[in-house]
Amino acid sequence: MCTAKKCGIRFQPPAIILIYENEIKGKNRQRIMPVRNFSKFSDCTRAAEQLKNNPRHKSYLEQVSPKQLEKLFALLRGHLCGQSLAATMEQIQQETTINPEEDMNKLDDKELAKRKSIMDELFEKNQKKKDDPDFVYDIEVEFVQDELQSCGWDTESADEF
Repeated sequence: MCTAKKCGIRFQPPAIILIYENEIKGKNRQRIMPVRNFSKFSDCTRAAEQLKNNPRHKSYLEQVSPKQLEKLFALLRGHLCGQSLAATMEQIQQETTINPEEDMNKLDDKELAKRKSIMDELFEKNQKKKDDPDFVYDIEVEFVQDELQSCGWDTESADEF
């Protein structure tokens, strides 16, 4: 019925704005979805799910990812907290990227689940599938012996066999 083109946010009054193409008429249209009962203490994930599952907006938001809606709600929450747009964008960037130096053993369950979902998304994005043009089924790599460091335990066990 419709193809989503752009999705954005309006701060005053709070609303999600979707620009979509009506496939029947071929015209670009704009839908303004007001954000109600959202405060600086609200959960962005839950708000995104509620908006996406709202019967009035469900057919329009089918092609919009929940992560994009979460980011828009995070921008709105940052605005309600009094942060600048740049500071909120930087905070969202830090939350959605993985720091390889971070010790994930010290995270609580909710934060760990968030990091794992980010890693899963990154894996899915970078994964080579059978349909990809540069997919190779069985890759064999020869490692140069000079680059490998030998350990004492593996040389002794090789002599025994």
